[in-house]
Amino acid sequence: MDGPPGGTTPITPVIKAGWLDKNPPQGSYIYQKRWVRLDADHLRYFDSNKDAYSKRFISVACISRVAAIGDQKFEVITNNRTFAFRAENDVERKEWMQALQQAMAEQRARARLSSAYLLGVPGSEQPDRAGSLELRGFKNKLYVAVVGDKVQLYKNREEYQLGIGITFIDMSVGNVKEVDRRSFDLTTPYRIFSFSADSELEKEQWLEAMQGAIAEALSTSEVAERIWAAAPNRFCADCGAAQPDWASINLCVVICKRCAGEHRGLGAGISKVRSLKMDRKVWTETLIQLFLQLGNGAGNRFWAANVPPSEALQPSSSPSTRRCHLEAKYREGKYRRYHPLFGNQEELDKALCAAVTTTDLAETQALLGCGAGISCFSGDPEAPTPLALAEQAGQTLQMEFLRNNRTTEVPRLDSMKPLEKHYSVVLPTVSHSGFLYKTASAGKLLQDRRAREEFSRRWCVLSDGVLSYYENERAVSPNGEIRASEIVCLAVPPPDTHGFEHTFEVYTEGERLYLFGLESAEQAHEWVTCIAKAFVPPLAEDLLACDFERLGRLPYKAGLSLQRAQEGWFSLSGSELRAVFPEGPCEEPLQLRKLQELSIQGDSENQVLVLVERRRTLYIQGERRLDFMGWLGAIQKAAASLGDTLSEQQLGDSDIPVIVYRCVDYITQCGLTSEGIYRKCGQTSKTQRLLESLRQDARSVHLKEGEQHVDDVSSALKRFLRDLPDGLFTRAQRLAWLEASEIEDEEEKVSRYRELLVRLPPVNRATVKALISHLYCVQCFSDTNQMNVHNLAIVFGPTLFQTDGQDYKAGRVVEDLINHYVVVFSVDEEELRKQREEITAIVKMRVAGTASGTQHAGDFICTVYLEEKKAETEQHIKIPASMTAEELTLEILDRRNVGIREKDYWTCFEVNEREEAERPLHFAEKVLPILHGLGTDSHLVVKKHQAMEAMLLYLASRVGDTKHGMMKFREDRSLLGLGLPSGGFHDRYFILNSSCLRLYKEVRSHRPEKEWPVKSLKVYLGVKKKLRPPTCWGFTVVHETEKHEKQQWYLCCDTQMELREWFATFLFVQHDGLVWPSEPSRVSRAVPEVRLGSVSLIPLRGSENEMRRSVAAFTSDPLSLLRNV
Repeated sequence: MDGPPGGTTPITPVIKAGWLDKNPPQGSYIYQKRWVRLDADHLRYFDSNKDAYSKRFISVACISRVAAIGDQKFEVITNNRTFAFRAENDVERKEWMQALQQAMAEQRARARLSSAYLLGVPGSEQPDRAGSLELRGFKNKLYVAVVGDKVQLYKNREEYQLGIGITFIDMSVGNVKEVDRRSFDLTTPYRIFSFSADSELEKEQWLEAMQGAIAEALSTSEVAERIWAAAPNRFCADCGAAQPDWASINLCVVICKRCAGEHRGLGAGISKVRSLKMDRKVWTETLIQLFLQLGNGAGNRFWAANVPPSEALQPSSSPSTRRCHLEAKYREGKYRRYHPLFGNQEELDKALCAAVTTTDLAETQALLGCGAGISCFSGDPEAPTPLALAEQAGQTLQMEFLRNNRTTEVPRLDSMKPLEKHYSVVLPTVSHSGFLYKTASAGKLLQDRRAREEFSRRWCVLSDGVLSYYENERAVSPNGEIRASEIVCLAVPPPDTHGFEHTFEVYTEGERLYLFGLESAEQAHEWVTCIAKAFVPPLAEDLLACDFERLGRLPYKAGLSLQRAQEGWFSLSGSELRAVFPEGPCEEPLQLRKLQELSIQGDSENQVLVLVERRRTLYIQGERRLDFMGWLGAIQKAAASLGDTLSEQQLGDSDIPVIVYRCVDYITQCGLTSEGIYRKCGQTSKTQRLLESLRQDARSVHLKEGEQHVDDVSSALKRFLRDLPDGLFTRAQRLAWLEASEIEDEEEKVSRYRELLVRLPPVNRATVKALISHLYCVQCFSDTNQMNVHNLAIVFGPTLFQTDGQDYKAGRVVEDLINHYVVVFSVDEEELRKQREEITAIVKMRVAGTASGTQHAGDFICTVYLEEKKAETEQHIKIPASMTAEELTLEILDRRNVGIREKDYWTCFEVNEREEAERPLHFAEKVLPILHGLGTDSHLVVKKHQAMEAMLLYLASRVGDTKHGMMKFREDRSLLGLGLPSGGFHDRYFILNSSCLRLYKEVRSHRPEKEWPVKSLKVYLGVKKKLRPPTCWGFTVVHETEKHEKQQWYLCCDTQMELREWFATFLFVQHDGLVWPSEPSRVSRAVPEVRLGSVSLIPLRGSENEMRRSVAAFTSDPLSLLRNV
């Protein structure tokens, strides 16, 4: 056999294998039979050909020669040991000797190609960790080395240096786990290796090294091989170690594993470290090409241009030496090549704007490294930033480099302003000491409860910005330490989460989590306070004024600075998220249970948490995965319902629980005309599942007709109200409400109801009004649903007062509140009118059969996109019957903090993807009817109407209200997007006036071939490319007959200006001359940056001249034209 059990094939091919007799080390004449295997790197021998792990191995690089000695015997000679073997015959001996000599020759040839002679062993790889460990089954400690994807075992350090070991373990089949404070197991399918370290800290370091070996064993070298194709990338940019398999994607340098660890310590603002072998999703083709163009060659010509030989790193440099060198090299820019424009910010910015439009990546790197502003204004409104300029110029590599450096900090040798960055902040001196109970650090969130036995008692000292933990109070050297400057988050789990009553978690920049515990609440609080004071800068000290569950710093985007991520300080207390940003004072807390949106955007590598409150949006970025995932879980939990009472539910804008208005609005939309609504019960199992989903996270539940029956939803609402611990009318006031129902004088009774209503808690009061308003609407349709006021009172009286039908007065209260709804709740005429309009529109649409059947719950939640259809730009927004396109547009812009300049014509478009056409909605057009008519291939998007200014100028200068001229015409008698077209495009003469659109066969014709009433037409910009339109400038006209039959025509103009003139005239005559609103409110708000996250607020467009010259450009992407129109 030739391999481990189970059929595993060795990674290194076997040159020769077979049985040999081996002379034992004592030189006895008794030979022992051994299975011997030779590959390119090692000669190994085993007790059996079925064994996975050898008894001994000899590095081929250490063999000095092979010699024959007597009959069938030969010796393998190293620097200080000789191994004697005996073959069965001379022929086999010769084969073994030739195989060994050939392996030695090939090994030496490889060694000559490499300049690495480390640890005295030619060609050996420097270990990630090496040292002594106890191994169960061995009397003495063994010397263990973690090298690449293998763990090697040696008898002692001397044999390690000589390259003569016991065995090595391939970590592709390995797994490590903690056993107790100092012990851990390395488990493989063939054997369990039980190790013990000298201390808990050493055990943690060994675990981390072996987990890294597992990750490397499971990785792929495809990306690394491609990047190593550039010669400078074959050696670490910092220390020169061969075959570096890590990289800094913003600095664009390839580095070794040891330097990568120190790069991480610099923080993501300096260096974003990724693995060439493991982070496969990061390595796009563009990024690989960027490293081949820049990489270590250009990187070191800039960053290491002035490194003195005495300060240069070597592959064997210590961690502290590496740390100091890399701090000087990248954080301070000590060795960089200074650009001639260094110090002149304006000229640096201008030079950057010029460089990004060329292929000179090295110049861009030098300019950014010397202080050029990555988001500086270019002077061109169409391409206001360097990134937009690069995109306009088609420089994809420049774009990739700029994107990766969006949040990179500029190196500075001089001292920075206080509070500008966390590492430069002079924090107050905090000292504290005492015993804490500590578990081993972890590289992932603690999902399971840590038992008391897993904690170790440690003497801890917080002093001079360092938290050190010792074996005991008499120990001189600490087991480990945590620097306050490296702490990114401090979390306090609920009591009794782990084996100790009170615990707290410390997260560091190195993606490690430390768990500490105490029995005393006072002592735990004191430690938490001291650690918080040690790492939170004075800028954010207001966050320490109240207790918190989580405190730390995170990269964010908010307000009017959406281009570049900044670092802010956050604290989570209950359902409030407080924030302190560098540019201003402490923000108003975000009420997490009142968020309009809580979502995660981006892929698993670049996640962004989006929090949308009324007129405020916050983006929290996940650069450090460990603490980000902790924040994410904590915020999601805080934003969910905390209990069963009304005030603990997720709340909407009006303090109405989301669970209530989700159900009420769904029934308003889908169940107003359902017979027996609220009287009939839904299926118990479906009702229970729905209620559980709503209680868990009502904000994420979108009820859809066809998926939920109205009776299931109505039953869920009734059960929720009935199960409220304190009831809707509260236990304290319930009796007063029931007694008020017995007052005989109606005016006095209504007055008493109004008094009691004011006494209710705000959430209860808002909920009562919303519910009674809904029941008022339900009884308006009692002729259809058979639920008049009395019937509704019979159902809801016992439910709301929790009387189980035993007190008739409960029903009387509900009946009185519905009958006197307008007076009791002070509903004005305008509010009542809007309410009636909305429910009338709903019922009409359902009766007409125009409802889509998959519409979201009754608040008519519609997905609207900003600028383009992408997951990160979508907004879910309530569409009442009275909402106009202008109101919808402003609502979307307000949510995303997008300002409107004087000539920004933001408009809501209806986009039909199948027809490849879009229609800008008139600002006064009602959105709800459009929403109900949208097909599955259509959506709404808010973006700038690029042609509106030109259209308004045309309308202002023209004479008369008519338009006439020749256009290319094609007819399609079918449903929009479903029919088969008839014929091709033909020249026709058109006349458009205030009443109709007429089509004539030619200019001289006196009688029109067709005529349509102009106000019944819908005009869409664009013609689908499969019709092969003769020009780029077309639009689609849709007409719906009285029989609800849709007809459509396709019209093409010769120029873009003609298209704009025709479209402007259509708008003018259809809307009585009012094409655009004149109110100043649309331009009164502040103007933010010109980008929203990664989404450009100025649509990117092709060249207009090119579009005119080439119809082919249109046929390849017709919607690119529509973005101009």
